[in-house]
Amino acid sequence: MTIFIGGAWPYANGSLHLGHVAALLPGDILASYYRQKGEKVLYVSGSDCNGTPISIRANQENTTTEAIANLYHEEFVECFQKLGFSYDLYTRTDAKHHHKSVQTIFLKLLENGYLYKKTIEQAYCETDHQFLPDRFVEGICPNCGEKARRDQCDNCSAILDPLDIIDKRCKICGNQPTIKETEHFYFSFSQFQKQLETFVGKAQQENRWRENAISLTTRYLKESVPDRAVTRDLPNGVEVPISGFEGKKIYVWIEAVAGYLTASIEWAKQNNENIEDWWNRETTSYYIHGKDNIPFHTVIWPSILMGINNPALPTHIISNEYLTLEKRKLSTSQNWAVWVPYILERYDADSIRYFLTINAPENRDTDFSWREFVYSHNSELLGAYGNFVNRTLKFIEKSYDGKTPEGKINLEIKAKIGQLYEEVDSLIMNAHFKKSLEKIFEFVRYANKYFDEQKPWIQINEEKSLCDNTMANCIYIISNLAQILNPFLPFSSKNVKEMLGLNELRWEEIEISSMSLKGIKPLFKRIDLERIDEELKRLNEGIL
Repeated sequence: MTIFIGGAWPYANGSLHLGHVAALLPGDILASYYRQKGEKVLYVSGSDCNGTPISIRANQENTTTEAIANLYHEEFVECFQKLGFSYDLYTRTDAKHHHKSVQTIFLKLLENGYLYKKTIEQAYCETDHQFLPDRFVEGICPNCGEKARRDQCDNCSAILDPLDIIDKRCKICGNQPTIKETEHFYFSFSQFQKQLETFVGKAQQENRWRENAISLTTRYLKESVPDRAVTRDLPNGVEVPISGFEGKKIYVWIEAVAGYLTASIEWAKQNNENIEDWWNRETTSYYIHGKDNIPFHTVIWPSILMGINNPALPTHIISNEYLTLEKRKLSTSQNWAVWVPYILERYDADSIRYFLTINAPENRDTDFSWREFVYSHNSELLGAYGNFVNRTLKFIEKSYDGKTPEGKINLEIKAKIGQLYEEVDSLIMNAHFKKSLEKIFEFVRYANKYFDEQKPWIQINEEKSLCDNTMANCIYIISNLAQILNPFLPFSSKNVKEMLGLNELRWEEIEISSMSLKGIKPLFKRIDLERIDEELKRLNEGIL
C-alpha cells in the first residue's frame, strides 16, 4: 500500500506555537505507524515563505522577506526535529523546484481551459503606492460583523473577497484604500461543482473525513463554488509565466496547496523515484491541518488536481478543531501563546506529544493548561508508564544481575497484547489518535496492577520460578508497549529499545528471550509542581 501524508505548511513569519503542533502532530503519528507496518510512506511539508504575512513582518521590522523567511524556516526545521517529526522532505515555497512545478501546474490548468483573464477592481493604497494583497486589507466581515482580515474570516470561516469587507483599511498605513482596475487570471472552480459534490458525498459515505470538514465543505458547496482570482499584485512569490503579466504572482490558492505535489516531485527526483508510483488512484492520502484550512484542502486542492487530471484526490481529511490556552483563544498579537522553542527548552518532547494527543482537539476545541500538562506528565507518563518500565528494569538489574529471565508468558496478558495491537491499529488508521492513546494507557495501568499483584519482591525469595515468569511477562509487556507507543512517544520508545537491545520497532507482537539489559535509566523526570505557578506568571506577563 502507498501512503501519502501532507502536513499543512506554516507561515514563516513568526515562531510556531502549540496550536500549530496540535494540528500537525497526527501526521507524524500516522507516518511512524505506517512505516512500522512496512508500508511505503511519503510524508512531506514545508514552510510557506511566499505569503503576505512574511511581507507584513518584513515591513514591520524594516528588513527583507528573505531574511524573515530564512529565520523562521530554520527555526521550524529545528523545532520539528526536536519534536520527533519524521518528514521525508520538509522544504519551502521559495525554493526553485517549487516555483518551477507551480508554474507547470498553472500552465496545465490554462491549457486545459480552467483559467481565464478578467479585469477586476482591487484595493489600492495611494499612500504606499501599491495594490493591496488580501492580507493587507482589514475591516469588518460582511457575513458576521466581526473584525476581518485577508480572504477568510477567522470568526465565521466565510471565504471573503477583500472588496466586500466593510470599512476597509490598509494594514501598512491604516488609511482607507481606493479601488482601481487590474487584470488577473481566474480559476473556474464553478466547473467542478458537480464533481466536488460527488467527491465529498463519497468521503462522507465512507466516513473518511472529520465531521467538521464534511459540514463546512457541504456548506460551501450548497452556496455554490464561485470562480476566484488566482493571480495577485504581490511583491514576492511565484511569477505568472505568461507574457503581459510580468510582476504579478500566482496566488496562495494555487501556489501553497500545490506544495504537497511539488514537494513530492522534488523528493522523487532526489530519491530516483517515479512520482506516478506515489500520486495515483490507489494511493491512500492523509491531509493534516487545522479547521481554518479546511476549504483549501477539500475544495480548492481537489479542484486543482481534477483540473490537471491528477487522480490522487485526498482520501482522508484530518482537520483538528482549535487549541485554547488557559481557557482563552490563542493570540499571537497579544503574545497569549506557548511558543514551541520555549517549551522545548524546558520540557520533554514526548511530554508535549503525549499531552497534545491525549487532549487532542479532534472533535471539539480543547484547552492547554499548565496545571493539566504538569499533572498529566507526573501521573501518566512518569507515574504509570515510566514507573512500570523503571521498576521492572531496576528489579532485574538488582535481582538478576541485569539479565532478563526466561519464563512462561501469561495467556491473558498475551491475549490483551494481541487485542491492543488490533484495536490501536484500527483507531490510528481511522485517525482516532486520542482514543488510541487512551487504550494504550488503560493497558499500562493493567500492567502496573499485574506487577503489584505478583509481588516479585516476595516471589524472588519464596519461589524464584514464579518471579522468573513475572519478570518475563513484564519484559514482554514493555517490549510490545515500546512498539505500540512509538508513533506517539518516539524518544522514550527509542530509549526502551536501546535498554532492551531490540533491533527495530515493528507493528507486530514480539517475545524476547534472555538478554542483558544496557544503560538502564528512568524514561521521565518528575516536574516540580512549582513550575505551574512559574509558567502562569510568565504567560500573564508575556515573557515566554
